[in-house]
Amino acid sequence: VQLQASGGGSVRAGGSLRLSCAAPRITFEDATMAWFRQSLGKERVLVASISRRGTTNYADSALGRFTISRDDAKKTVNLQMNNLKLEDTAVYYCNAKGWEEKPVVGPVPYSYWGQGTLVTVSS
Repeated sequence: VQLQASGGGSVRAGGSLRLSCAAPRITFEDATMAWFRQSLGKERVLVASISRRGTTNYADSALGRFTISRDDAKKTVNLQMNNLKLEDTAVYYCNAKGWEEKPVVGPVPYSYWGQGTLVTVSS
């Protein structure tokens, strides 16, 4: 298992949750980390991403409410979610993208997914 996500749960609308994703086995400081989510019957979509230099990108639905951060020393990426809405209910997945060195062939791209953590927002 390359990525281990945690922190999901149930919360009332307007509440907050903090998701964490640990990636102890990758060269974390070189990876672009992201959170995606997938609601029932819908495609998996990007919520937020953070580059190895700390540049962040957010879906319009997350702007102003969610904050993605990374701790390279702990090899974790976090997603602080505030003012949660009913439509934020989904399974949240962390993702790591980068390059890894392979013998003979050299650097090859990778994309690893965490196992998903369920966030349920109720009224």
